Amino acid sequence: MAITLAIAGKGGTGKTTLAALLIRQLIRAKKGPVLAVDADANANLNEALGIEIEDTIAEMLARINNNLEPLPAGMTKDQYVAYRVHQSLAEGDDFDLLVMGGPEGPGCYCYANNLLKGFMQQLAGNYPYVVMDNEAGLEHLSRRTTSNVDILFVTSDPSARGVRSAGRIKQLVESLSLDIKKMYLVLSRVTNGSAEALQEEIARTGLELIGTIPADDQVAEYDLNSKPLLDLPDNSPVVAAVTGIMRKTAIL
Repeated sequence: MAITLAIAGKGGTGKTTLAALLIRQLIRAKKGPVLAVDADANANLNEALGIEIEDTIAEMLARINNNLEPLPAGMTKDQYVAYRVHQSLAEGDDFDLLVMGGPEGPGCYCYANNLLKGFMQQLAGNYPYVVMDNEAGLEHLSRRTTSNVDILFVTSDPSARGVRSAGRIKQLVESLSLDIKKMYLVLSRVTNGSAEALQEEIARTGLELIGTIPADDQVAEYDLNSKPLLDLPDNSPVVAAVTGIMRKTAIL
């Protein structure tokens, strides 16, 4: 049974960076292969992992639903979709990536979400770890895409507004009784003293602060030059920070 790690939080709080670094450290610790899932409509986990994607679930469904990709003779739609989802997996070194993509129609995300949940359950049996990068906000929780999770990392920037948003995620998880075993707060892009200044706000959320990830010019430089975060050096401050978080949560 795969151990599922998911990341949630408002936009710009370092979700994708955390997802990529979790995958990096799992691979370095020989805990792969890892199934990476990009469930963000604004998909960019592949860039952080340095891998090209040829298709997304949403794009594939749009072609099938609009008869631009006809069904092979003798196959039902569900059978063909299952076959194409497996085909859409992008293969990396010790990880595979499944990308959801944008809605397949105006405001329509339900079918893609249901497929994602179903195929994640099927695929997860082939991997010891699943790392899921979710879209910004709360809708993925309401749609129950983020469920059956061992650890949910809720990210925030070092601001009162960001921490309060993280607290709302915790409240929604609890109100929906989602199957999430453990939930932690991670502060990203932290500078000296910023985490300490937010202690009261953090306490109000009821979330345990499991660790902080420092602001790092090297991460910004990698992003600017489209360099995969998997290639960050071992002595990188953000790599050390994520390693510490993983050790505290017994992932490593």
